[in-house]
Amino acid sequence: MRIAVYPGSFDPITNGHLDIVKRAASIFDQVIIGIAHNSKKQSFFTVEERIELTNQVLKDLKMDDGKILVESFEGLTVDFCEQKKAAAIIRGLRAVTDFDYESAISHMNQKLAPEVETVFLIASAEYSFVSSSIVKEVARHGRSVIGHVHEKINLALLEKFKQSI
Repeated sequence: MRIAVYPGSFDPITNGHLDIVKRAASIFDQVIIGIAHNSKKQSFFTVEERIELTNQVLKDLKMDDGKILVESFEGLTVDFCEQKKAAAIIRGLRAVTDFDYESAISHMNQKLAPEVETVFLIASAEYSFVSSSIVKEVARHGRSVIGHVHEKINLALLEKFKQSI
């Protein structure tokens, strides 16, 4: 079985992320969405909330058949990959700046775990400008981000921002 890990903070997961997941699932037998605990980043949603929201979205999109799993992890992505016996790390690229950053990480991962390949998938044109940060900024001002995130994510964002006021 060819397993891939798609790591990230997914705070929150966007339609661009979901597009990468769907495309990766067409290449690999199983894709694990690895929701990272990042101690250097202040997350908007807790890890538990991100896992729950991602699972809800996958269920709504009929992508919860065991081919796509959602798990959290701490530490290095390559260690998580080795633990899950993953052959690849999936990374989405939106722009040249993403490539520069991701390329450096890929080279380090290759040194740490040469048996784990990094597979870059170019963002679909419609999602090339979408990021979790932009989505949160728009929602923070009470505006809908439907079209960029699943409706459940949109509602969760708007509700959480209301609670923080």
